[in-house]
Amino acid sequence: MAIDRNSLRGKLFIIIFGAHTRNGRQFDLVLLWLILLSVLTVCLESVPSIRDEYHPILHGLEVFFTAVFSIEYLLRVYSHPKPLKYLFSFFGIIDLLSIIPFYLTFILPAGHFLVTIRIIRLLRVFRILKLTSFVHHAHVLKTAIIASLQKITVFMLTIIALVLIIGTVMYVVEGEEHGFTSIPQSIYWAIVTITTVGYGDLTPQTPLGQVISSIVMIMGYAIIAVPTGIVTVEMSRSQPISKRANSIECLSCGKAMPVNSNYCSNCGHQLHE
Repeated sequence: MAIDRNSLRGKLFIIIFGAHTRNGRQFDLVLLWLILLSVLTVCLESVPSIRDEYHPILHGLEVFFTAVFSIEYLLRVYSHPKPLKYLFSFFGIIDLLSIIPFYLTFILPAGHFLVTIRIIRLLRVFRILKLTSFVHHAHVLKTAIIASLQKITVFMLTIIALVLIIGTVMYVVEGEEHGFTSIPQSIYWAIVTITTVGYGDLTPQTPLGQVISSIVMIMGYAIIAVPTGIVTVEMSRSQPISKRANSIECLSCGKAMPVNSNYCSNCGHQLHE
C-alpha cells in the first residue's frame, strides 16, 4: 500500500524509516545516541554505590528514555503502511522488547535491568552508515545457519545421546562415594568435560574413571570443530546466491530495487534524495 508523502503519516514514515534520506539519518543517529545513553544508565544503576547516591536521577533518566522509546514505537506502528508487517518484523519485535522490561518493574522490581536488550537496536547503524558489506555478510551467515539447521540438529541429538551414555558409565564406574551421586549429576560432569570447560567441582577418582575422562576430553576437541565446519561449508555455498545487499527498499511501496536505481519501477517514487 502506497503512502501519501505529503500527509502527516507519510512525512513521519519517511523520517522514521527513511535511512536513505537526510532527515531519516538524523533521526536514527539521535535514536542511537539515546539507546547508548539508556543502556549506560541501566548499567550504572546496577552498581550499588552509584545506585545509592544517584538513584532518583538514574530512575528519572530511565523513565524519560522509556517514554521516548514508547512514543517512537507507537509512531512507527502508526506511520508504517503495513503496521502488522512492522510489528512482526525483526526490528519491530526488538523495538517492543526494548520497552517492555521497564513496565515489568511493576511486577518484577529488577526487571528493568533487562532493558539492556536495547543495545540490539544498534544494528540500525548498518543501515544508517550504509555499511552494505555488513548487511551482506549478515545475510550470508543467516542463510548458512538456516541451511545447516537440520545437520546441527542431528549433531546435537547425537551429543545428547553421547553425554547420556558417558554419564551413565561414569555413574557406574565412580559411584556415589566419589561424588557421582546420580545419573543426572554424572551427565552434568559429562557435559562440562566434553565441552572442555572443566569446572573441577566433580572429578573422577578411580584409574578407570580418569582414563574415560581423558578420552572424553580429547573427544571434546574434535566435537567442537563439527558445527563450525558445517556452518562454514554452508556459508561458502550461500555467498554466490546472496543478493540482498545489492537492493534497496522503496519507502513508498516497499518494493526491492537494485541499489543503483534512482526511481522505483513500481510506483515511480524517488529512491535517493
